[in-house]
Amino acid sequence: MPRVRIGKHEFSRLMAGGNPVSGNSHQPGRLSREMRDYFTAENVKKMLRACEQAGINTWQSRADRHIMRLLNEYRLEGGQIQWVAQTASELADIPRNIRECAGLGAAGVYHHGSSTDSLWAAGRIQEVRERLKVMRDAGVLVGLGTHIPAVIDHAEEKAWDVDFYMTCIYNLSRTKEEASRVAGRPVEGEFFWEPDRVEMLKRVKQTRKPCLIFKVYGAGRRCGSAEDMRAALRQVFEYAKPSDCLVVGMFPKHKEQVRENCALVREAL
Repeated sequence: MPRVRIGKHEFSRLMAGGNPVSGNSHQPGRLSREMRDYFTAENVKKMLRACEQAGINTWQSRADRHIMRLLNEYRLEGGQIQWVAQTASELADIPRNIRECAGLGAAGVYHHGSSTDSLWAAGRIQEVRERLKVMRDAGVLVGLGTHIPAVIDHAEEKAWDVDFYMTCIYNLSRTKEEASRVAGRPVEGEFFWEPDRVEMLKRVKQTRKPCLIFKVYGAGRRCGSAEDMRAALRQVFEYAKPSDCLVVGMFPKHKEQVRENCALVREAL
């Protein structure tokens, strides 16, 4: 798997995402529960070993107690995978959470995108910038996550001190009313709107900062066939810079997704 350098770290162009391990499928129905049931500690470690064997050297996942314990156990058993940590927005003390990530050897930490977007909507985006300063002081790569293209525009205009952006190519932060207006119909639950992809990918291309691009397959909505997956990847790589990476969640219960995704990304590159 090709790699890129961000700061002092080398990252594989394809990273493993953490949502499936946390039982977050972004799908209606029972899939989230199925993920939670499948990802025992042993199966998480099995997947991480498969990633390292296939050339994926980085895992992006949330910095909650469960994930940090799993990661520590994996490393005690000899695992070497790098960690890009997402702040755990349910915790009361985010600066402490950031310092804990640094203490566990995170290569980078990024501010949780949904939390960023909530503070943006509330007119409190400066609070995010203060948390990014804590990351810088902790000695990790500094990342800003968001689902909203305008947040990237703001950070660029104000020259925020970030090393990378964590960019979702679907805007999942619309209110129910906003989503229904855009869709032209009542919307329940999360709204995956295909035109959103290009809007965020334009920001990925415009910024000189590396981007970790996620929801490439629309949380499974672009996985109906291998050709659909190839088309999704081709679109992303039309905009992605040589310094950008893709983050893809993998759920290898029913098929071998790690090597499949590695092959598709290498083909697209």
